[in-house]
Parts: sequence; C-alpha cells; structure tokens
Amino acid sequence: MSSHESAFFATGCFWGAERRFWQLTGVTETSVGYMGGHTANPSYEAVCTGSTGHAEISKVTFDPSLISYQRLLEEFWTMHDPTSYHRQGNDIGSQYRSAIYATNSEHLAQALASAATYQSALTAAGMAEICSEIISADGLTYWPAEEYHQKYLAKNPNGYDCHSSTGVPYPKAAHVQ
Repeated sequence: MSSHESAFFATGCFWGAERRFWQLTGVTETSVGYMGGHTANPSYEAVCTGSTGHAEISKVTFDPSLISYQRLLEEFWTMHDPTSYHRQGNDIGSQYRSAIYATNSEHLAQALASAATYQSALTAAGMAEICSEIISADGLTYWPAEEYHQKYLAKNPNGYDCHSSTGVPYPKAAHVQ
C-alpha cells in the first residue's frame, strides 16, 4: 500500500500553481493536465477554446506523514482568487476556473469545510463569495498536459506566473498540520 496520496487543484494557469505546490515539503511529485471536462485526450489548444469543458489542473502527489491535505488546501485558497468566476488576472475562460476534485470522501469533506473557513475570512475582508467547483474526482479522468507544460517554470524561471491572489490569508486558527 502506497503512503502517498493525490490531489487535484485548478487555480487558473497551471504553471504557477504547480510551482507553488512542488516547493512544499512533503509534496513528492507534481504534474499538470486537464480535468473536469468531457473530451478524451484533450490538447492545450482544444482546452483553450473552452469547448472541452476541462480546467487546467495541477496534480499533487504528497506524503501525508509530511504534509496534510489541509495544508495543501490552505495553499490552494491563498494562491489564487477563488471569487473570480472563470478568470485569474488576465486569463479568462472556463479552463481557468477554480476547482478542487477530491479523491476520497474525507478529502471532499475537508475541502468543503476549508471553503467555509476561507469564506469567513473573505467576508470579513469585504470580498465576494467563493465560486470554486468542489466535487468528487470519481468518474473524472486526469489527462496529462503536453511535455512542454510539465515543470514549465523550472524550465523557464522567468516565465508567466499568472496568479491573482485575494491577499487574504487563510485563518491561522484553522491550520492543522
């Protein structure tokens, strides 16, 4: 039995999200791809048309003895603007939506609870409602993106990192490691 678990997060463009996750201690592997749509084997060009229904996804493989799913959720909420519908900064379209595709019922419950916690912080800061899609990954296929997208910002350190944060931190009292 593997001691590693997987998580799927959509935060807009997948390049910056992948880098944020790969820098966390306990994350053992990252990759980027497409998920949540209806087209098999989608290409980047097809996903960008919005016709596939897929979001740009970061797949995060992690060792739960070193980093909790909760910590990954906290990174997810604060690395992008989950109140922007189908948009992050200048990137506009359904492929840039905010989403969590949970791999088990415990992760789904944690993701929903973390959304409520973060929404409280956003509301206190006078911000809009979270519009992130939070669903089970059951029945969804993760399609790896083309090789040139994998670890893009390691290959291109000054490349485009398109994230638009709300600037609102995740509540410290809620942090559980």
